[in-house]
This record gives sequence, C-alpha cells and structure tokens, in this order.
Amino acid sequence: MSVAVFFRQHWSRGMAGRETPDWVLLLAYRMWLIALLFKVLGSSWDMSWHFKWQRDDLAPPHLINTVGTVIVIALVTIHTFTGYGCDRRSLRLMQLGTVVFLVAGPLDVINHRINGLDLTAWSPSHFLLFLGTALMIAGVIDGWQRLAPPGRTKTLILTALWAFFLENTLFPNGQQEYGTLSLSAWLSGKPDAEPSLLRFAAETFYGDPSRSVGRDAVEHFALPIPSWVYPMWGIGVAALVLWIAGRSINKPWAATAVAGIYVGYRCLIWPILVGADFPPSIVPLYLIFVGIAVDLARRRPVLVPLAVTVLGYGALWVQGELIAAPPVAYWTAPITFAGLLLVILSRPAFARLSAGRRRPA
Repeated sequence: MSVAVFFRQHWSRGMAGRETPDWVLLLAYRMWLIALLFKVLGSSWDMSWHFKWQRDDLAPPHLINTVGTVIVIALVTIHTFTGYGCDRRSLRLMQLGTVVFLVAGPLDVINHRINGLDLTAWSPSHFLLFLGTALMIAGVIDGWQRLAPPGRTKTLILTALWAFFLENTLFPNGQQEYGTLSLSAWLSGKPDAEPSLLRFAAETFYGDPSRSVGRDAVEHFALPIPSWVYPMWGIGVAALVLWIAGRSINKPWAATAVAGIYVGYRCLIWPILVGADFPPSIVPLYLIFVGIAVDLARRRPVLVPLAVTVLGYGALWVQGELIAAPPVAYWTAPITFAGLLLVILSRPAFARLSAGRRRPA
C-alpha cells in the first residue's frame, strides 16, 4: 500500500486512539524512520562541518536536517487530523516535541546572529533542539510500542527508534570527540579547520583580530567543556537510556543492540565524512560495553549501576590507552554509580505515583 492509497481511502477527521489498519500503522512509522534518518544524517554532518567551517544557516547539513523536519511536521499533522497511528499520550509528546523544536530553531539562528558560532554544543538554544527531538522521538516510541502488533517487525522498529533516541541524547558529547582530535591536528601543524574558523577562534578568545592563533585559543574553542561532563553523560545518562530501552524492547541483549547500532552508525559515517575532507571524530566504542553491562544485570536492576560503572569506565580507559578518548575525569565514577543507583531505586515509587494518577475516581 502507498501514501496515495492512504489519502484516497483513509483521509478523514478522527480522534487520537482511532483504530488503525496494520498497513497504515506500518506506513506511518516507516516514514518516521525516514524522517529521523534525514535528521541524524544532517546532524552528524553538521557537527563535523562546524569544526571545519564557520556557521552558515543554509549549509548542506542544515538543509538535510530540514528535510527530516518537514517530514516530521507532515506526520504530526496527519496524526493530529486523522487520529491514526497514535493515542492521546503519544500524540501529545509528538506535538510538544515538534513545537519545542520549531521554537528552538529560530532562537538558535538569533543566538548565532548575535554571538556568532557557539563555543559549545550545550548552549540553551541547542539544548532546546535536543529536548524537542527527544520528546518527539519519545512520542513515536510510545505510539509504536502501544499500537504495533507483537512480532519481529515491532521489535526491529522499536530497536531502531531507541537507537535514534540514544543518538540525540549523546549528540552534545560529540564536541569533545571532535575537539580532542582537532586540537591534536592543530598541534601537529596540520589543522582541520579552515583559516577563517581559526581566526574566529582567536578573535573570540583574545578579543583582538590582529592576534595570531595560539594553543589557548584553539583549546578554548575545541574543548570548552569540563572533563567531568563527558563520562557522566556518555556513561551515566547513556546507561539510563539503554536501561529504559532494554525494558521497553524486552528482549535479551536489547540494550547492547541499541548501543551497537549507534556505534555501528558512527563507524559507518566516519570514513564517509573523512573521505569528504571533513574532520574526524573519536567513535565511542566503549558504549558497547555500557550496553553489555546493562544487559548482564537485566534481571537484577540494582546491579546495573555497578556493572555500568566498572565496564563503562574500564572500557573508556582502555579506549583512551589503545586508540583515543576525550579528556576524562575518572573521579566521577562513584558519582555516576550513585546517580544511577538512586534513579533505579526510585523507579518503584515513580511507578506507584504514575499508577495513582491514572486510577479512575
């Protein structure tokens, strides 16, 4: 069945939760996968682009991302009008995420007009873009998990959606993964960045356009994030996402599969970007061991924090010794452990609270 058949046979006004034919449901969520793929391809190129060139609103990565956003807007509009392929909660998450993203876009453009290129992926406008995308994907995951019939297709699409969610969550860490290698390239006398971007980095740091580019300016531009952020986000927050994904998919080694898809994508896009003469990044290979740790403790959630801390930090240290890793503050390991333990131990209380709110009067 095609999109044309859908509009010819099923285009009518309806409420969220409307009974949806299986082929319509599958068509809608395949289109969601296509939309999210465009957004991921655009964002991956965008990060690499900004370590080579100064920002441009109409740069090719932004245009690719915009294609995905247009498809998203069309899908949310169709869900809203017809009521097909969603229930009230999943639709509200899709709508809220899309609105937050569309508000954040112009704010980010204004921010860049005033401040030039952001020195960090963690700026407020960028955070709103990540938040909007996260809410949007959460709605898609919720809708597919609730409405899709059990089977192999449901598992595969759900796993792919969680991989997209993980990519969006870990995107800010890309600054350190690119910045570490960009600083090394500059120190070796073979900078990846164009002269205009290096001049911008020097002018931003020194406040004097006539100053030559020095290490302090390049380091301030490439690695402005404290070293404690990378492991706590890349291991702690990633483990939380993988733990929830594993429970959602409810299959053996589901968390490892989600982490593996993300790492595999990073390994695939790396030679394509480098071959196109864009800066390389450090691929977070250690993340696979975070997924393994989550799966090993799957039946005993209280052991997840310990397994994640030992395997995650251990794999990150090994990667740094054998290949490369961003600056890492290893003293964060007990904090990551305690944070994960607190969240996991609090889950039953949140579940009871949620159940109480849903209970009819």
